[in-house]
Amino acid sequence: MVPITKAEWRAWARQVRAAQPDVSATITGHLRTFLRAHGAQRVLAYRALSGEPDVAGLADDFELLTTRARFRPQPHLTLHPWDTATELSRFGAWQPPANAPQVPLASVDAVLLPALAYDRRGVRLGYGGGFYDRLLPNFAGLTVGVIPVALLVPALPTEPHDRPAAWLATEHGVQAAQGLSP
Repeated sequence: MVPITKAEWRAWARQVRAAQPDVSATITGHLRTFLRAHGAQRVLAYRALSGEPDVAGLADDFELLTTRARFRPQPHLTLHPWDTATELSRFGAWQPPANAPQVPLASVDAVLLPALAYDRRGVRLGYGGGFYDRLLPNFAGLTVGVIPVALLVPALPTEPHDRPAAWLATEHGVQAAQGLSP
């Protein structure tokens, strides 16, 4: 069966991801080279969930930031220093406490985006909360989707609010998403 809906794609991606080896170190190496080449210093990263490529290895080379999911007045992300992530979120990733110092999005050079899957156009299949789709319209820097190549597919279903990544990082390297200007 070929997945059609986002729910079917999510089920497919979880199954494929469960069978993948950990390629975090290889992807992190490619990201390090790419981010340095683009002059990035302050990078919004993510605290990896089980099965996601772990980008924590970039913390020695860049000023990493991480997010906290907020739900009021509407769902959104706030940005915080990487080392403030000391509590477990409802999603299972480490996050900063509610009172951690915040960092403005305008001061960020690059955003690394986790996902269940990506397509070659940079369209992200997230977990369904829309947090990054709300964050990215206000961001002008580098956007990099981070994904094992096994979860990079020709096309995913899209909705008007979806914000594609301009770049895709896999264990094979970092390349521009097709059809987008980096």
